[in-house]
Amino acid sequence: MTKSFLLSIALLFVINLSNAQTAMQFSGNSCSGDAVDLFADLDAGKAVLLHFFMPNCGACPPPAQRIQKMANKINAVFPGKVKGYAFPFDNSSCIVADNWVNTSNVSTIYTAMANGEAQVAHYGGFGMPTVVLLGGMDHRVLFSTQSFSSSDTTIMRDSILALFNTANSIQNLQGGVNSFNVFPNPANDNVSVTFTLTETSDYTISITDITGKQVALISDEKQKGLITKQINTATLPNGNYIARILTNENTATQKFTVSH
Repeated sequence: MTKSFLLSIALLFVINLSNAQTAMQFSGNSCSGDAVDLFADLDAGKAVLLHFFMPNCGACPPPAQRIQKMANKINAVFPGKVKGYAFPFDNSSCIVADNWVNTSNVSTIYTAMANGEAQVAHYGGFGMPTVVLLGGMDHRVLFSTQSFSSSDTTIMRDSILALFNTANSIQNLQGGVNSFNVFPNPANDNVSVTFTLTETSDYTISITDITGKQVALISDEKQKGLITKQINTATLPNGNYIARILTNENTATQKFTVSH
């Protein structure tokens, strides 16, 4: 068997692994001794970040630091909804994993885990760092990369917020309101409020800050189906806001952030 043939088989194996669409379960104890269960996290509606690293990889800590900063901002609005786990790319022990998390200053989001070889293989991660974002009760892969770039943080942020908005909508929708989303989140100059009325109805969209002060109001009459309204947020101070739809006697709400 020639080396070129073996190389072709190896590359095919990598390609197949990198196309993983669903998460690989892990459970037990973290390096700090806390109980962990990936599928339980996902079933609870959390977004889970996986960061696979090589101990001497100088390019591995900066992406984790950028992702942690992004995740901390989301957790400020959705407390405890984003979790992270840092795995060595091989079967290194907790001593290695703990040291990497602490020296990389990413302990706010990332929990150190040992023995990452099987996990990184599942996601096709032979380039370091390998970054994976998981979410949903179907345990799907929302995003993955072996060549992290700064724009990936934005992609991951939007994927997480879309996941949370979907989950939040399902919990909050009442009556004739369906598919309620606020995007982008965080917003800069404008935010789109999109929802569906399953029956013809009057409706009001109000935006309030966290003190309850109303900062925007849109009212309309007798509509049905998909509705999208643009709201200017350019003059709003940075902070957290609530979009509220009132239709007849029913209310649905979504949280979002303005960040200029």
